[in-house]
Amino acid sequence: MLWLSELLMQNQDLQSFEQLLELVRERARAGERFFSADVRPPYPDTPTDWEERIEAAFTSRV
Repeated sequence: MLWLSELLMQNQDLQSFEQLLELVRERARAGERFFSADVRPPYPDTPTDWEERIEAAFTSRV
């Protein structure tokens, strides 16, 4: 299970929501099967539909 809170704690060098999306895609491609958006990303560019966009990045794996 990929928890967003753990991903953020392990990658504190991320500077933007777009960087977070790329990391989520990488983890999905690496074989993670389940994802939980348990916290809101702390970036200034985090959109209002952040949960849907992260879920889409995780499931598309592209």
